[in-house]
Amino acid sequence: MERIAIFPGSFDPFTIGHEEIVNRGLKVFDKIIIAVGVNALKKEFLDVNCRVELIKKVFRHTDRVEVAAYSGLTVDFCREMKAHAIIRGLRTAADFEYERAVGQANRAMDADVETVFILTSTVHTFISSTIVRNVYMNGGNVDQFLPAKLSTDDLRKCEETFGK
Repeated sequence: MERIAIFPGSFDPFTIGHEEIVNRGLKVFDKIIIAVGVNALKKEFLDVNCRVELIKKVFRHTDRVEVAAYSGLTVDFCREMKAHAIIRGLRTAADFEYERAVGQANRAMDADVETVFILTSTVHTFISSTIVRNVYMNGGNVDQFLPAKLSTDDLRKCEETFGK
């Protein structure tokens, strides 16, 4: 049986920390589906289609990573994708407390879906989508915080193409 994991998040934008979690997750799973969440309660920075396209660009070199937008419960998306694991990256103790609660709720909803935590490397601990957004929105260059296949210009082009 193929070991499929879902890596859910808003990825608004996708950072080198996210990329690292996916690459390390590929050591454990046969396939990872990066699930770009659509949350009507959150104000988006980048359009969901833009985020999907940017992430696809990062992983064009492998067929072991898929990217899809989704809404609703992550455990429902897991069932739909025939995945039995959810990957979550942890940067801080606060991340752990939050992710533990979410993981326990997911397990209560579907005992067949396990949550797997991957610790972020210390060099990426401070990087978050929120910080990257703030730097970008204030005119800064965010290349150092993005995967090598993405750039600040890619974010600009996305905004122009998808109208954000």
